[in-house]
Amino acid sequence: MPKNTPPGPRDERGVLSARILAAAREEFAHHGWAGTTIRAVARAADVDPALVYHYFGSKEALLDTSTNPPQRWLESVARTWTAPVGRLGEALLRQMLGAWADEEIGPMLRAIVLTAAHDEATREKLRRVVESGLMGVSQLGIDERDRLKRSGLISSQIMGLAMMRFVWKIEPVASMSDDELVSAVAPNLQRYIEGA
Repeated sequence: MPKNTPPGPRDERGVLSARILAAAREEFAHHGWAGTTIRAVARAADVDPALVYHYFGSKEALLDTSTNPPQRWLESVARTWTAPVGRLGEALLRQMLGAWADEEIGPMLRAIVLTAAHDEATREKLRRVVESGLMGVSQLGIDERDRLKRSGLISSQIMGLAMMRFVWKIEPVASMSDDELVSAVAPNLQRYIEGA
């Protein structure tokens, strides 16, 4: 075995790690920090608890890793902010709907949003993600204060809609088509983008 290869099942390393992370996201999202145990994560991932410790070291490290936003999502958000101003509201909304529907990004978003309600470190991570990843790339407004106000209001609308649709599943928002939501909500976002 090469010196740099950590112990463990090499052929399945990525598969097992991904399975543990998926299980952890669900557990943290449903039960919060206090209600989630390494044993429960291992049971949901169908692995031995020792393997969870082997890959992640601790419950704190597992929570941190399972709520890290994928780089491809952050890059997609940044690209979306470069859409033509006249179509930016729709572009941002469609980006959010696509992210929550994504098999990897959706569960991570759900886990970080729900766990942030119970865990201060995750709440701080969510704040950083919103301020830098969601609002920080915005180029709106006439000055920095105006930019922050506009992008903050846009983010609040998008996050509120995501909670209604994907987390709380409140009708009729939960079952509206993407096109119906875009038609109803994008004009409001556009007002924050271009309005006085």
